[in-house]
Amino acid sequence: MVADMNVGSDERTAVELAAAALPATETSIVPADSISGRALVAVVAIMTFLAALTLGGVVLVHSAAAEWQSTVAREVTIQVRPVEGRDIEADVRRAAEIASASPGVAGVRPYSKEESARLLEPWLGSGLSFDDLPVPRLIVVRIDRDTTPDFAALRKALAEHVPSATLDDHRGWIDRMGIMAGTVVAAGLGVLVLVFAATILSVTFATRGAMATNRPIIEVLHFVGAKDAFIAGQFQRHFLLLGLKGGAIGGLAAMALFALGGLLGDWFLPSAGQDQIASLFGSFSIGIAGYVAVAAMIVVIGAVTAATSRLTVYHTLRLIE
Repeated sequence: MVADMNVGSDERTAVELAAAALPATETSIVPADSISGRALVAVVAIMTFLAALTLGGVVLVHSAAAEWQSTVAREVTIQVRPVEGRDIEADVRRAAEIASASPGVAGVRPYSKEESARLLEPWLGSGLSFDDLPVPRLIVVRIDRDTTPDFAALRKALAEHVPSATLDDHRGWIDRMGIMAGTVVAAGLGVLVLVFAATILSVTFATRGAMATNRPIIEVLHFVGAKDAFIAGQFQRHFLLLGLKGGAIGGLAAMALFALGGLLGDWFLPSAGQDQIASLFGSFSIGIAGYVAVAAMIVVIGAVTAATSRLTVYHTLRLIE
């Protein structure tokens, strides 16, 4: 108990000596407001903004790819090509009947000639006549969630009764989409690592600069017996506030940008390709999970800033010893 009282007395004495060494207008080891502090807030805000944009992009791509894969995996497509000497309408009806009779098929929807032509409008434009073009007819086959159809048997039946029909189960597209989404997510995580590394380096240099500026005060505290934890705690609280302030500015700016993009995205998309882009990237909204992730990143940035500052102070104090 006596030892604890002596330690507390030593630290209070050290603080009093340090306060005496400070100008009359300053009562803290680290100035609460300085040019370097404001610069660090700006750097952390920029880093957090970039990290939040990257994280939001990763969430957007991952969720859109998962939804796209889930949707495509529940459907297969039968394509009936127009062949000279055959009635394409009869072929479409026969292919739809074969698909409907297959186990594991939940529903069949043949596209009309007009609907098949409209699918080409995003690429060829509207107002064109497709009467002279060999536009294939599509049949969308919905897959039962509980039963997987025998695609080999379905292909064989189509080949026997409708030679102009081909079955596409989209597995190649699903695999490619999964690889692309995984690559984008991995690249985004790599960018996040680089942003955090840059933030750590910025905080390290800022802490060393603050310690160099206040070196006489720190030496007084150190040599009169103040613990390293006490000195490090002063810097940790200071840089924690700076990190949270910069993180909040950058994170809230990113949230506002995502919210604005979600509200106004439809205004800037071409009407012809809007459905195609929306099917790949969703509604440009990161959702509740994305906003929660950005908010958590603000806290993480503050914690990383404080921890980096504390470790830097400990390392520098060992050099003083």
